[in-house]
Amino acid sequence: MGVHTYVAAAHPNIVVAPPTSVGRILMRRVAIVGAGWAGFRPQVPELSFRELVYEAASRAYEEAGVDPRSDVDAFVSCQEDYWEGIAIADEFAPEPLGAVLRPTYTVAGDGLQGLAQAFMMIRSGAFDVVVVEAHAKPSDIVTLDGIYELALDPLHVRPLRPGNPLFTAGLDAVAYMARTGASRLHLAMVAAANKRMGLSNPRAPHAARVTVDDVLESPTYIYPMSQLEVAPFTDAAVVMVLASDEAARRLTDAPVWLDGVGWATEVGTGAVEFHEWGRMPSIRAAALMAYQMAGVDSPASQTGFAEVEDRFSFMELLALEELGVAGEGEAAAMLERGDLAPGAFYPVNQSGGSLSVGVPLEATGLWRALEAYLELRDNSGAYDQPRAVVASWRGPPTYTSAVAVLSAV
Repeated sequence: MGVHTYVAAAHPNIVVAPPTSVGRILMRRVAIVGAGWAGFRPQVPELSFRELVYEAASRAYEEAGVDPRSDVDAFVSCQEDYWEGIAIADEFAPEPLGAVLRPTYTVAGDGLQGLAQAFMMIRSGAFDVVVVEAHAKPSDIVTLDGIYELALDPLHVRPLRPGNPLFTAGLDAVAYMARTGASRLHLAMVAAANKRMGLSNPRAPHAARVTVDDVLESPTYIYPMSQLEVAPFTDAAVVMVLASDEAARRLTDAPVWLDGVGWATEVGTGAVEFHEWGRMPSIRAAALMAYQMAGVDSPASQTGFAEVEDRFSFMELLALEELGVAGEGEAAAMLERGDLAPGAFYPVNQSGGSLSVGVPLEATGLWRALEAYLELRDNSGAYDQPRAVVASWRGPPTYTSAVAVLSAV
């Protein structure tokens, strides 16, 4: 197949900063030198979210060979009070991270946004080693639908009291299918493939051996998607240790480099009247930022695989197009040809994606980065291009996305 070149002109609403705006910070590389995880089950009743973070942090520090009390300069915690059910929840971050009375920063957003924060801190030259943490215990949330409803536009949408507060995902799916010609069969193919791929992943509690027919025949959850096409929730914690190039080479012989990061929020987030249905401009804008930093102008030929958003089956196809891995309306054809399978032209969501792993709320993006990190650390030689694209979206009704480019070289 031909190589798709990613250009800003593919989306008229995206404005790209000139390369000189990032050129001054390209000298200092940032690496992931250790990672740990805990949980990854639908329910982890025996551990609090603080204990999950402690377990993940302990594993990350062991792999990186660092002592958080003496070797880490700063800590970044990703969490949101609404999910935690606790006011000023970030007060609980320092203790399980070994960060008491140390510089600790909170990002009220997805774990990839936290990774971007640590990236900037190290690039600034002010820090050499920074730890990023993200966690979730959705099984503890009693009023999950109420939290989603509170995030809906208060003037035009919330008064409608929709029966399912995630209905906007269905509207996006219908609009995407109408624009590109993707069918219900394509969406079901994504779900069946990801559910099966997750069977080999120890962090994928929702994996299953299902067929396309099983997906199509399961009960409708959000039209046009069935229950097997919407990712369930997962309790989990992920901790990563990032280091400057000098510190990374001191700590490990096999760093995985973080070459570029990007994040974006669509104008009018939460106000659906401003959303461009069937697209995700925030993913495209975040990707442009990450690609500029990483020197990527043709993602399909300059990277080897991707872990992308798939909490709804259609989102995997849409994300690939917004990331420039697939051309406009081409993702479904790539799926049909088998181009996205492990060992094929461009493997996508070999971990099983969220459809197998679940949605650990603010830890979703950091978990995707974890999967890419582990693959590059252990199997980078299997790829002509040992680089990965990682993309995450916070989910409806928020239109915020983050993208990272990871490399083993």
